[in-house]
Amino acid sequence: MDSSVEATVSTAMAALRRGENVWATTTLFERRGLLEQIHTSTAAYAREWVEIAADIKGLPAGSPLVGEEWSTGPYPLMTGTAALAESVRKLEEERSPLDGCRFLPAPGGRTAVEVLPHDRFDRLVLNGFRAQVWSKPGVDAASMRARAGLGQRFPEQTNGIAVVLGAGNIFSIAPLDALYQMYAGNRVVVIKLNPIADPLLPVLEKIFAPAIDQDFMRILTGGPRIGAELTQHPAVAAVHITGSAATHDTIVFGAGQDGAIRKANATPLLTKPITSELGGVSPTVVLPGKWSTSDLRYQAEHVATHRLHNNGYNCIAAQVAIISANWPQKRQFLDELRRAIQRTPARVDYYPGAADRVARALSEYRHAEVIGPHTDRILIEHLQPTRTEPALCTEYFAPVLGILELPGTEEEFLSQAVRVCNDELEGTLGINVVAHPHSIKALGAAFDVAVAQLRYGTIAINAWTGIGYLTARATWGAFPGHTLADIQSGIGVVHNALLIDEPERTVLRGPFRPAPRSVLHGELTLTPKPPWFVTNRTATTTLERLTNFAKRPRWTTVSGVLSSALRG
Repeated sequence: MDSSVEATVSTAMAALRRGENVWATTTLFERRGLLEQIHTSTAAYAREWVEIAADIKGLPAGSPLVGEEWSTGPYPLMTGTAALAESVRKLEEERSPLDGCRFLPAPGGRTAVEVLPHDRFDRLVLNGFRAQVWSKPGVDAASMRARAGLGQRFPEQTNGIAVVLGAGNIFSIAPLDALYQMYAGNRVVVIKLNPIADPLLPVLEKIFAPAIDQDFMRILTGGPRIGAELTQHPAVAAVHITGSAATHDTIVFGAGQDGAIRKANATPLLTKPITSELGGVSPTVVLPGKWSTSDLRYQAEHVATHRLHNNGYNCIAAQVAIISANWPQKRQFLDELRRAIQRTPARVDYYPGAADRVARALSEYRHAEVIGPHTDRILIEHLQPTRTEPALCTEYFAPVLGILELPGTEEEFLSQAVRVCNDELEGTLGINVVAHPHSIKALGAAFDVAVAQLRYGTIAINAWTGIGYLTARATWGAFPGHTLADIQSGIGVVHNALLIDEPERTVLRGPFRPAPRSVLHGELTLTPKPPWFVTNRTATTTLERLTNFAKRPRWTTVSGVLSSALRG
């Protein structure tokens, strides 16, 4: 091991050992104050963060795609710190973080907690969007309320040093994961940035200065050697990993044939407690129905967003759209999907290895279609519903979208789609379901049963699972039950600002149509085309204003967000 790497890690560990002693004596009042300080500093350096992030990703100033960096950078960190601070305040007052939340029965003997809308601002800014966190079967509201709080229920009982290995695609991931280790795990933490994110180190150190100055946090850069030194260091008590299943297995079991043997024998090299948020083949299920031309165009843009947000470099990016082979409007929808992909602004292929993964997809599927002038955007039809199909078992992490057709209409199709998604696709992080309100009504209880049967950590109905990531009080992570030897999309959850103990999933619902068409068709929602759509022309302005609104939510700034959103 490089002596400079050892020295860097040893210095960080010594500081964090001191910091843990201080963290153990830090009161809930002081812990809430720390969150409020980080919230304030995030707002102060938000623009600097976004400018650096846009430069990393090669996004030109003025591009609507810069909006992605507002909404996935400072915005979720500000909403996350604010939501965590509210939970800590309730614990200060000897109340549960779930006090005041609405509880509802969920299928299969589960209990649902409504996490969106949370307040009157949510009801206006995200009008028509709802989210619930579901418990595991057999857990009632009283148990959820009593157990909420996690590491902050007994703040003096700290749990050592955690290592967070950050991702290189969405730049709020590592900061939010670090906060979860601090507050849910009651640990001090060291972040190791992905090398792609290294240019953000100065701004992140300014944002987290209140934690760094007290030795509660360190942020390090470097390659695999420093990551290995951190994870294997004897002072480290826990590790959290964001990335691919392959990266996880290399860290946990080692590389090459020796690593494969250890994995087969379930004998990991890394034996500390490990949590992870990994990707997979996230699907979008499109239920057949009778749609208008406007519906077809809008939902095609929606599905294009599922795949092309951040150019497909998302652990939650939909890789397979599942449609009915018997849907009379199938060809119309696919034609609109092609046009939506073509309308999406061009962008730089910034993520390492993406071109090779696109080339791999093209070699595996000689009939694949290159969409428009963007030579890295690939559409693959005629997939087969088996686990040996490459597009169903390989996370391309690139703008590659497959189309899988299944037989049947309505209930028969939905039943087939649930089975295929659960049994044939790699990963369980999230799934999108697009369905006309008339189809949902016609299916009735069968639709609710299908949602309950899906084994995914986030289920988005007429919404995008990425909104679950952006909802601070929602949980984010794989469906529970994976093991180190069969990791799929990971173990554990993050975000979860209500500090719910052992949640099962988040279920998110949105409007089928944007306003004003939604109102004309009986959907009581005022939300226009969402600013996270990759085809939204005012995304940067809207999402910058939304981030400014998150600094201090108030009525005087709501109008600016809504007026920009209406022009999208």
